[in-house]
Amino acid sequence: MMNTNPLKQIVTKQKAGEHVGIYSCCSANNYVIEAAIERAKKDHAVVLIESTANQVDQFGGYTGMKPADFTKFVKEICDKCEYDFSRIFLGGDHLGPLTWTHLPEKEAMKNAEDLIRSYVLAGFTKIHIDTSMKVADDDPNTRLSDEIISRRGAHLARVAEDAYQELLKTNPDAVRPVYVVGSEVPIPGGAQGASEDTGIQVTKVEDFKATVSAFEEAFKKEGLEETWKDVIAVVVQPGVEEKDAGCTEYDREKAKDLMAAIKEYPNLVFEGHSTDYQTKIKLKELIEDGVGILKVGPGLTFAMREGLFALAYIEEEAFKGTDVETSHLIDVLEEVMLEKPDKWAKYYTGNENELRIKRKFSFSDRCRYYLPNERVQQAIAKLMSNLRSLPEVPLNLMSQFMPIQYTKVREGQLVNDPEALVKDRVINTIDEYLYATHQEKL
Repeated sequence: MMNTNPLKQIVTKQKAGEHVGIYSCCSANNYVIEAAIERAKKDHAVVLIESTANQVDQFGGYTGMKPADFTKFVKEICDKCEYDFSRIFLGGDHLGPLTWTHLPEKEAMKNAEDLIRSYVLAGFTKIHIDTSMKVADDDPNTRLSDEIISRRGAHLARVAEDAYQELLKTNPDAVRPVYVVGSEVPIPGGAQGASEDTGIQVTKVEDFKATVSAFEEAFKKEGLEETWKDVIAVVVQPGVEEKDAGCTEYDREKAKDLMAAIKEYPNLVFEGHSTDYQTKIKLKELIEDGVGILKVGPGLTFAMREGLFALAYIEEEAFKGTDVETSHLIDVLEEVMLEKPDKWAKYYTGNENELRIKRKFSFSDRCRYYLPNERVQQAIAKLMSNLRSLPEVPLNLMSQFMPIQYTKVREGQLVNDPEALVKDRVINTIDEYLYATHQEKL
């Protein structure tokens, strides 16, 4: 079929015993997306870029972008990188009533319908439907039943299907969406009080099977038997999570029963969230064990932030004692975070010094939410401008603060340009995912 979604190949290949998957770049940061696209271009590979329901929605989300704006944003980066946009998969993550849980079901679901519709019409072809959260008129003292979660989810799948039919009228070649169902802990955006190791629990086999069964039944009730064939993955918790200064590593032994269970479903793979900071060996094990999609978000912006900080340290050394005003990027970011603590305060715990370190260096990377701030953007622009005023970024300082990039520059694999250095720092992380996924085979 002409409009079949190529992401379905992940299932086909996994079920044929090939250890092939894809990593999902969950970011709205231009350096991160450019890095993902530039790296894919090198391999002639595909890229999966996702935005979450709180990042991008019909009202603009926290990025100020609606789904159509995000599509345009990624297209513009493709044009800049001279990369074929048709090789990009756009995904919507945790689409449902996530940001409207303070509203009763009728209103929350109406917003969720509009959200899903706007994503599909904007050309997003991987739709994660997440209705696992309670809304205002759900009983706060009882667990939300699989029946309610799946009923709401199937209803949103119906909305998505109707939107796709609408899209076909103006774009007959539009690729069919594929769907992902299920959810995991913690909530998208990061766990609150993430510094504590809460002992991540691997999803129980019976819970996974109950989710699949409930959704399949709910899709039937909505008259979506055919659409059920386009559900390619279920989100589970394989036992991974980042913490402020480390991560809970994937443990094959603890997850073996769950991973064995996916073999019973010929049309499904697992989607693993919060795979940030796993080693490339652990990522490879996840793919080998039945996870077809590896989500990574803060791990990429963390690498990008490391690159920016490294350049800021280089800048301070290079211009010390001169009359050049440096960017003071690290200080500006700290000032902005202290002025507006809403994006980090409830996520970090500790004394003043611990909080100071976490604001800059926590693996949960709450500072990513402050990078679009105008003052921070001005500081980044000044940093780039100052370093570009030099004949080149000094190699001795690059060796000190960006040793991997230093080697690549010396070997002629990387241009000596500050933006290229930052993006290549992100590529270090991307390469660990590509080692695991072999997505050049898709």
